[in-house]
Amino acid sequence: MIDDLWYKNSVIYSLDVDTFMDANGDGIGDFEGLVRQLDYLHSIGIDAIWLAPFQPTPNRDNGYDISDHYGVDPRHGSSGDFVEFMHQANKRGIKVIIDLVVNHTSDQHPWFREARKGKDARFHDWYVWSKKRPENWNEGMVFPGVQEATWTYDKAAKEYYFHRFFEHQPDLNTHNPEVRTEIRRIMGYWLQLGVAGFRVDAVPFIIETPGENQEKEMRFDFLYEFRRFLQWRQGDAVLLGEANVLPAETIPFFGEHDNGIHMMFNFYVNQYLFYALATGDVSPLTEALQATREIPLTAQWAHFLRNHDELDLGRLTDAQRQKVFECFAPEARMQLYDRGIRRRLATMLDGKRPRIELAYSLMFALPGTPVMRYGDEIGMGDNLDLPERDAVRTPMQWSDAPQAGFSDRPDTVHPVIDRGEFSYKTVNVAAQRRDGDSLLNWTARMIRLRKECPEIGYGAWAILETGNRHVLAMRYDWLGNSLVILHNFDNEPHEVEIEPGVPNSDKLFNLIQEDTSHVGGDGRHRLKLKPYGYLWYRVGGLTHLLHRQRE
Repeated sequence: MIDDLWYKNSVIYSLDVDTFMDANGDGIGDFEGLVRQLDYLHSIGIDAIWLAPFQPTPNRDNGYDISDHYGVDPRHGSSGDFVEFMHQANKRGIKVIIDLVVNHTSDQHPWFREARKGKDARFHDWYVWSKKRPENWNEGMVFPGVQEATWTYDKAAKEYYFHRFFEHQPDLNTHNPEVRTEIRRIMGYWLQLGVAGFRVDAVPFIIETPGENQEKEMRFDFLYEFRRFLQWRQGDAVLLGEANVLPAETIPFFGEHDNGIHMMFNFYVNQYLFYALATGDVSPLTEALQATREIPLTAQWAHFLRNHDELDLGRLTDAQRQKVFECFAPEARMQLYDRGIRRRLATMLDGKRPRIELAYSLMFALPGTPVMRYGDEIGMGDNLDLPERDAVRTPMQWSDAPQAGFSDRPDTVHPVIDRGEFSYKTVNVAAQRRDGDSLLNWTARMIRLRKECPEIGYGAWAILETGNRHVLAMRYDWLGNSLVILHNFDNEPHEVEIEPGVPNSDKLFNLIQEDTSHVGGDGRHRLKLKPYGYLWYRVGGLTHLLHRQRE
């Protein structure tokens, strides 16, 4: 049954252990601190936690430079602390997804240190080498403007090694069967410890032809191999893929026969979402939604507003990207890699509550599974004094106590935000818990609403005609029940007429605002939206839903 797929109607919360809560007072977050805050996460209604890498690492790239795939970095605790965290999360019904970082390792990983000894070394062929510097030695960089090349000479090996990311992150050669066997072993290890799946980092790079080949062949059979292993070990575990690809390229990643990754982040829609927020024009967003409509029945898009990286706008035209920059990142220091924005949502929207609510209401209403970033539920800001993507990786702001209640130590893993509109002294969990109208409490109510509307996660959807380029109206249908949800992207009020186009649509029941219903003749409704307003309606009332629940 499709309604047994837990990831279809869940809310996922993304966090970094090192910036969430410090329990031992060393200035770095740890699993003991995370355990202390599980009740907070349970109280706001999230279903699953996505953990950024927490394994041993030199930590030159936010932990994505892993030096041991089978351990826990001592800064975060021990393997025992991780097991205790898993136990406590499971007690609260919270699933845990962890990063699977197998496109590359740290150059300090024992595999690479052994591989450098020469072509006869045990792990030499686990990486990608070239005797001569390839002609495309500086092409395909993930971090243009910061990264200098994709091939680096290693003096010990006397060869060049390939790295899509920084030079301290050599790529694994996944075309080597031994490497894929090891990847399955890594997956099996963490599944045995209770994780519910993996967020797969850099999916296209894992399966593409390695090295200096100009024509990159995608070996999707590698993905299908990992999926089969996952299902054999744990039938309800999931793969959530990071693959910033065009809509026409998505189906092979999902697999046509339920044999690919279960979920993918919808980077394409995300970019046009921000274009709509910047311009007020929903037409390109509508086109993006339609372009990503056709996916396998059990597959799912993951929708997000911000994540741990830059806001990537690389799929927009130059003119569209410039409009988003002008609105949300007008200063050069706010931009990154010639394609993105290194700011949090609240700062991009100038802390304006109506626009923040619009953005989050839309994310919860998009066809797929919402993924939140830690701190966005309270409107946390960023620190542009920090380098590159670290600007959005500041410690969680728990209270107005010193160091935002994150740690007792003055020098934390990243400085807390202690100045300006987004200072921890005014933006923190403790203060917002006490305020019934706070963003935190509004977000918790929206999470509950989203989970009470399974039509969004499981059902079919349609875009309704409004005749207004500022208003997006969508209808969801599932098991005889329908929702209609509208969003106004303009700073002016608008009135639109919609026709749900389903039986029993003369009456709409408002799910979040004071008026309980709207009656329209012949199934047509004229609805008023405030500036940046949003409306959630159940079509035909609650009787159909209650009837289904009794069944």
